Amino acid sequence: MTDIYAGKLCVVTGAGSGIGRALSRALASRGARLALSDINEEGLAETVSLIGAPASNSIRADRLDVADANDIEAYAASVKESLGDADYVFNVAGMTRLGDFAETSLENFEKVMNVNFWGVVRMTKAFLPQLLATGGGVVNISSLFGLIGFRGQTHYSASKFAVRGFSETLALELEEKGVAVTSVHPGGVATNIVRNAGLDGLPEGVPDKAAFDAAFDKLAITPAEKAAEIILDGAAKRKRRVIVGSDAKFVSAIQRLFPQSYAKILKRLRGEN
Repeated sequence: MTDIYAGKLCVVTGAGSGIGRALSRALASRGARLALSDINEEGLAETVSLIGAPASNSIRADRLDVADANDIEAYAASVKESLGDADYVFNVAGMTRLGDFAETSLENFEKVMNVNFWGVVRMTKAFLPQLLATGGGVVNISSLFGLIGFRGQTHYSASKFAVRGFSETLALELEEKGVAVTSVHPGGVATNIVRNAGLDGLPEGVPDKAAFDAAFDKLAITPAEKAAEIILDGAAKRKRRVIVGSDAKFVSAIQRLFPQSYAKILKRLRGEN
């Protein structure tokens, strides 16, 4: 049986690490053609090396800053010229910072929004004519924090709630045009996003960034490779929402059942006063 991604042109941002890398490797194993990008050229080169792809027209790798509108416009045109119309666009590139809203400058807040939200919007806009031509799909990585609020993550949650709203509404608009839109909500996935986070402030009782990183590592229960398989299977079925990880499913259920008090309930479940 031929895999649905075999021979399809899949565009993946944030391919230099984490979920983006895992998606790239999984797609390659399924026979997809790849247009990979990341702002981290070293990480991107490592991804290509791990794939072991031949130097042919089946894969290309480019440095891309998804916060740069001009970069994205030029990239979409270049991908079309070299590989043809995209079948799938996986908007994975993302970033976060640590610190309450009062501690975070507007400049740093905007940096998160420019990557996590506007990067998704601009990539989708730039590749939409190609997706309309192929009847493909766009897969946008939101987060568990696109379903719940979480202290110290106002910028990240705002960006991921925005990705969710954008994706769910776009899905309604594009359904009759044959393009699927999937909003993905991972829980704790073993990636470097927190380790690479900028620091504006730490939660009370956390002595330093290393302690915060160690605490997150304990919560990152889903391997990136497992997350990638869940995402690809959900996108293949043209699902509008994909929740990744037992932790995300549990917290999502709590939020739906107790929309006013979920934060207090989750705090008690974590053993906090």
